[in-house]
Amino acid sequence: MGLSRKSVSLWEWGNYVLLGLLSLIALFPFWYEISASFSSSRAISSGEVLFRPVEFNVEAYKRLFEDGQLLRSMVNTVIVTVVGTFLNMIMTVLAAFPLSRRRLYGRGPLLMFITLTMIFSAGIIPSFILVKSLGLMDSFWALWLPALISTYNMFVMKSFMEGLPEEIMESASIDGAGDWRILLQIVLPLCKPILAALSLFYAVGWWNSYFNVMLYITSSNLQTMMLKLYQMIKQVDASLLNGGAGSEGAAQVMLTPEGIKAAAVVIVLTPILCLYPFLQKHFVKGVLIGSVKG
Repeated sequence: MGLSRKSVSLWEWGNYVLLGLLSLIALFPFWYEISASFSSSRAISSGEVLFRPVEFNVEAYKRLFEDGQLLRSMVNTVIVTVVGTFLNMIMTVLAAFPLSRRRLYGRGPLLMFITLTMIFSAGIIPSFILVKSLGLMDSFWALWLPALISTYNMFVMKSFMEGLPEEIMESASIDGAGDWRILLQIVLPLCKPILAALSLFYAVGWWNSYFNVMLYITSSNLQTMMLKLYQMIKQVDASLLNGGAGSEGAAQVMLTPEGIKAAAVVIVLTPILCLYPFLQKHFVKGVLIGSVKG
């Protein structure tokens, strides 16, 4: 027996209320970090900060931006993210497209060999020795080349391409179109959802990259934002342990490691949050279609 219209309406409203509450719970930590980043050290230490800033000040942001190093590191992060994502998508598409074609000779062994790379890896020390022996140390290529492609993302892209109508590509091939033309003019326009989803995955990974930067980048003018923020937070911890002195004493009253960390969280997350709404439609569709083969 089907549910009445009134029951369905109540069920929908109940879902809306529940999802709204869950959304608020998920958003609260970020809202708290925003409030803490604009609050004084006394208010943060006493636990007065919750939904709004207490004793409003911008000392944490001034401390992070005062010497210009953070701005330089943000530019480096944008370069690493844009170029790294571009290279990742090129390699992912070029690997997924031929592997999605069933007529590819040796397709089975190739897929088995590629799958093994998801299970076994060389490890940190051999990777470091390889990068150093190639002369890539202290350059962005030390970050880009070892991470040109994600095997998991490539398989997601391959699964999506396998779900495309084979008849379209066969008819284009009969009309004289080669593999490159089929890829560029037929396959890629149909792959916009998965391209947007994987681009966002790759971009977030590059934006948040920290460990490889710490391993391979030694010049301060090439460091990315994550490593620079970590170093700045350590400097604040050290200055507070030393007690501060002179004109810095008053400023230290307004600063705590928690306030600096909150400001760092806001700076790091804001660009991604601004980018996500423009990709949301394609992102959701790409994840659903790419993860479940029809």
